[in-house]
Amino acid sequence: MAIPRPGQPVRGSHSGAPVMAAFDLLGRRWAMGIIWNLSKGPATFRMLQEQCETISPSILNSRTKDLREAGLVRLTDKGFELTPLGDELYALLRPVADWSIQWAEHLSLEERENQSDQVSAKVGDPG
Repeated sequence: MAIPRPGQPVRGSHSGAPVMAAFDLLGRRWAMGIIWNLSKGPATFRMLQEQCETISPSILNSRTKDLREAGLVRLTDKGFELTPLGDELYALLRPVADWSIQWAEHLSLEERENQSDQVSAKVGDPG
């Protein structure tokens, strides 16, 4: 499967706006997970598969090919590693990781509040 390219129709956009092409590429299974794991440094195929935990070899192979074609990952004698463009993308993803911690805390608080409301309703319910 060819990678999405700006200026050509991509999933979610007939115009192929660059941001939509990027979303299409990064929205593929494990694409961002691979970038995230390679931010720690180069990794062989086997090491990357272990870091990604549940990824199948065929998906890892397909996704690393996509990311290499997109110029985000390269294969060196040390294994797969991020290119400067891949490093730049990782730096843009870092704030999303920070935001995700706040989001998780929000959901956890909301869940605790809902559980508390359910307990209160049961205690106050004579039936």
